[in-house]
Amino acid sequence: MTEIGRAKELLDTPTLWVDLTVLDANIQLLMRNFRSAGVNWRPHTKGVKIPAIAHKLIDAGAIGVTCAKLGEAEVMAAAGVRDILIANQVVGAQKYARLAALQRHADVKIAVDSTATLAGLTAASKAAGVEIGVVIELNVGMNRAGVSPGAAAVELARAVHQQKGLRLVGLMAWEGHTLAVEGLDERAVAIRHAIGQLIASAEACRRAGLPVEIVSCGGSGTMNVTAHLAGVTEIQAGGAIFGDVTYQSWNTPTDPALFVQAVVTSRSAPDRIITDAGFKALPGVERPPQAVGLANVVQIVGSAEHGVITLSAANERVQVGELLDFVVGYGDATVFLHDALYGVRNGIVETVWPISGRGKLR
Repeated sequence: MTEIGRAKELLDTPTLWVDLTVLDANIQLLMRNFRSAGVNWRPHTKGVKIPAIAHKLIDAGAIGVTCAKLGEAEVMAAAGVRDILIANQVVGAQKYARLAALQRHADVKIAVDSTATLAGLTAASKAAGVEIGVVIELNVGMNRAGVSPGAAAVELARAVHQQKGLRLVGLMAWEGHTLAVEGLDERAVAIRHAIGQLIASAEACRRAGLPVEIVSCGGSGTMNVTAHLAGVTEIQAGGAIFGDVTYQSWNTPTDPALFVQAVVTSRSAPDRIITDAGFKALPGVERPPQAVGLANVVQIVGSAEHGVITLSAANERVQVGELLDFVVGYGDATVFLHDALYGVRNGIVETVWPISGRGKLR
């Protein structure tokens, strides 16, 4: 890549970049925390989408990765990641065949929450001569996907266990609804209640003679609690490595590492700054981005190609052509918009990573 070795300021805009020093420190901090808690780390890559970063996480001690889509898992497996959990339902004959074929290259486990897909998964596994690992997804209050905890979870786990070609490996849940609870103490209570249902269901499955190796949960906004709950075996937190504005608001312990560099394109008013980073490059999903080193910011919004910064006081210093950095508002909603992520250390581009997982909708 011709950009390697350049000063960051020489990159064209808008540019997605990561501070490698901060990223490395964030990864090490999370790994130390999970080791101290005695749980495995299976970071979610739905917002990362870059195999090179997945390998950095595994090199640091992660046991594998979590993906949201079969297409993302294919990208990771093609790049040599060997232990993958698709924390989602895989449905349809084409996907069953793809999943079965992928087993020859990696151990790819999937989530199920009903018996509706079991026949198709079993047929595909038999046709390919492979075995597919399965976790039972529970609804512990998120009210999205997931079977009910308790007896229903045990019944589904038993049905999976009886299928030749499928291998029951455990249970998972996502307690994301607890992030809406105000107050860290109150949120912790809600998290413990939600994950308590997962742990109790896992124990019920074991009492029924069913194999439960994996009890998986814990996002970046809840990991401070979930990692320390007895019975949890692995944490899926992944976005915390970037420490974006959203994760900072959820009290993650990591520092901001992910940024977009933009150029000022207009100073049409003293209290308004226009940049070339609109919502196609720097969206405000979950939380708006934050301008680095810019005072008196009231609001940052984006139209398709324009970022609009409104100030509470006139600013005559910032001129057209000046570069501004923004801490990304939410990495999950930002990374996939870009073709590449520039890895920067001490102001110099050290690496350029293609965002290989972008656009993998299937």
